[in-house]
Amino acid sequence: MSPVPKKKYPKARQRQRRSHIVINLPHLVPCPQCRTLRLPHRACPVCGTYRGRTVLKVEEPHRLP
Repeated sequence: MSPVPKKKYPKARQRQRRSHIVINLPHLVPCPQCRTLRLPHRACPVCGTYRGRTVLKVEEPHRLP
C-alpha cells in the first residue's frame, strides 16, 4: 500500500499543478483556393491544392438519389 499524504494540498497548488494538462487545438489556416480551413504546410483535402498547384486528385462525394 502506498503512504497517505500528511497534509491536504491547497486548491491553488492543485490547480497550478494541473494548469499544464490542456488539450492543444490544431492551428488552422484558410486555403487560398477554396477558403476552407486546413493544416499549414499540407495540401487542402477539399480542393487538393498546395502552393498554387494541384497535388491531389479529389473525387466528388457520391450522392444518394
